Amino acid sequence: MQGRRVLSPVLLIGAGTGEATCGILYLAGYLRRSGIEAFVRLYDGDESEDEVTRSLEALVARVRPRLVGISLKWFHHIHRALLLARTLRKIDPEIRIAVGGNTASFWWRELHSYDCFDHIVLGDGELPLLALCQGDPSPPNCVTQTQDGTPRRLPLEYVQGTANSEDVYYSNFNDIFLSHQDRHAFSGWVAPGKGCGENCLYCGGARGNQKAAFGRAKPFLRSEESVRRDHQELAHRTWQFRYDFSGSSAGFLQSTWAGVDLSRHSCMYFLWGVARMELIDALAQTFEHVHMVLDIGCFSEQQRHEQMRRGLLKPCASDQQLLELIDGCRRHKNLDVEVSGIAGLPFASTATLKEEVRLVERVISLDCLVGYQRLEAQPGALATEHPARFDMVTEARTFSEFLEYFEQREPGDVSVPMLRFRDAALEKAVQRTSEHVDALARKHEEKKQRVLINGRTRLKNTAPSTLRFKLGDWLGEHRVPAKVAQEQVTVVRSVNGTALACAPSVSPRRFMDPTLDLGDDGRVLLSTLAAFEHPTTVANAVTQLSAKVKIDPHSAHEVIEHLVNGRFLQPA
Repeated sequence: MQGRRVLSPVLLIGAGTGEATCGILYLAGYLRRSGIEAFVRLYDGDESEDEVTRSLEALVARVRPRLVGISLKWFHHIHRALLLARTLRKIDPEIRIAVGGNTASFWWRELHSYDCFDHIVLGDGELPLLALCQGDPSPPNCVTQTQDGTPRRLPLEYVQGTANSEDVYYSNFNDIFLSHQDRHAFSGWVAPGKGCGENCLYCGGARGNQKAAFGRAKPFLRSEESVRRDHQELAHRTWQFRYDFSGSSAGFLQSTWAGVDLSRHSCMYFLWGVARMELIDALAQTFEHVHMVLDIGCFSEQQRHEQMRRGLLKPCASDQQLLELIDGCRRHKNLDVEVSGIAGLPFASTATLKEEVRLVERVISLDCLVGYQRLEAQPGALATEHPARFDMVTEARTFSEFLEYFEQREPGDVSVPMLRFRDAALEKAVQRTSEHVDALARKHEEKKQRVLINGRTRLKNTAPSTLRFKLGDWLGEHRVPAKVAQEQVTVVRSVNGTALACAPSVSPRRFMDPTLDLGDDGRVLLSTLAAFEHPTTVANAVTQLSAKVKIDPHSAHEVIEHLVNGRFLQPA
């Protein structure tokens, strides 16, 4: 690397609000092990452009990055990716800005026309990003600019498979995060493998696009050793694990769990296709609690089979297979099931809509949750690229149409462009059915979660985790003024991962942050939890709180209900 300009430190961020993809954590660990000082911002809660600017200014001042990598995996983050890149360019024009991920790889030609991006990484990012950081003048899998200003895209030289992905695994979690809050935002995603072997008509990440954008013709499982390293790195740092891959067998996962105690962890598994009971049994026997999401494509068996017959949908369970699987799951008391499907897929009719409602009602009667949404437009998906083939219309197809849609969204709006039927009567019927199913699913979910309380109800503090940090360590020194940095924050996690961060010694007049319960609010929440350290009736707790923190009975009841809804307090 003699004579090369090494780009370090590196800051990796996601292009959307909320939790970024786990890909930036794999990349940061890989860069650290290769001698590059890499940091991540995993969670981004900024909504307005002013908030984005303030956050990025603080991050740049803290890290002083030579390169910022923006993960543009999901297509609905294209507008925000441009906002982040343009803001970074204004803050420090010397910072090199790279963008990568599925959507960046798909739309590299369009993104290349924006001068706020210096590099576009195509496909798997480990080697290309490391080459950029090491000053390689010809980094693999990167779009470069020729002297006449036209983009040059070389053939994909680095395509991950089982043989060359063993050096991709989680590591350096103590080093890559800039705050404890950010590290605790990690939801426990592990990628047992990569890619997809199916060509579902609604999916922009189907086999054809994987081949074109990533050079990956077939999905693959990572080596057992590299996935085992993920579990070893995460087990004492996260309360749950989340998986989403169709090819993981019970034997494969059990090998990757070897030597790691997961008996107090939760697990969420998104299963594609026809699930095998051996895998479900292994999950239930390994984890304290398992939430299984079974994807069946759509809730009409007739419609599902027609799409599979035409090669437009991955293998999905029949209704009978699904019901037998649910029955098998019921023997595990620590496992609950959610069945998911898409509404408004092609070949819908009056008959298929009736089938959807019947199956949803049957699934709900078995006390399973239902995940249900209308068909959205995804760049590169067959239905989006050629909607007329299915007598449909799309609200967006091109880069400019998607970008315009997301530019016009209000802060907090999470809508996406949709695919709808050209036949107005059919579209109306599909929408009416969708709203009916949504209402059934919502009512059932609320019923499962509802806890009715009165003065005689005995509740107990069931929060499994309570930790204390200095405010500067919790939020990060780049976000906290020195005058309050040493104040204590108590962080409480409920059984479903909901968190409270209470700083009772910090007055809102001294410091404000929307993620914290400060001053009296924080004191009341912690006192309420303490009142239920042992099983106690609501009436007794209200009396204690009235005496200890001088709160009126009505307000005390509201605080208790709030903590019950968050699963911090549960019936004893």
